[in-house]
Amino acid sequence: MTRSPDAAAGSTLLLEGLPPLVGERTAVLVLGSFPSARSLSARQYYAHPQNQFWKILQAIWPAKPLPTGAGSYQKRSEWLLERGLGLWDVYARCRRAGSLDSAIRDAEVNDIAALRLPNLSAIVHNGGESHRHARHTQALGVPVYRLPSTSPANASWSFARKLDAWRSVMSAHGLV
Repeated sequence: MTRSPDAAAGSTLLLEGLPPLVGERTAVLVLGSFPSARSLSARQYYAHPQNQFWKILQAIWPAKPLPTGAGSYQKRSEWLLERGLGLWDVYARCRRAGSLDSAIRDAEVNDIAALRLPNLSAIVHNGGESHRHARHTQALGVPVYRLPSTSPANASWSFARKLDAWRSVMSAHGLV
């Protein structure tokens, strides 16, 4: 996404997040903080090739390969929804130079409760910045988890350790 410095305030343009990716079968809602610059540009969740989100899900559900090639994002979205997983972010919009959570400024929180997901059994926060807003999701009356971020910036957790944490929550809610 293009940045444009505001000389007076020293800030960037207000960025708009992506719409929720949810369906009637959504049992577990994964909340990130805000899409990376690459994801915003592509209009796709977890579009950065080094983000381990899709790789982790493929490892959790190895029986049906993750779609690739032309039109793969639409197919990946359907693949995800078939498994009862939904995606959104805690922030609807914000100012941010680059893609790091630490650079987020003037963030507006999404109204998670407005999604009205009848089969929701858990909320999963993908990383610490998202989890900072757990109070907005605890009111939904379902378990709320903080999982290790799948971002390439979270190098302190190995892939295997992240996978174990993610698989444990998916299993606890009948998605494995």
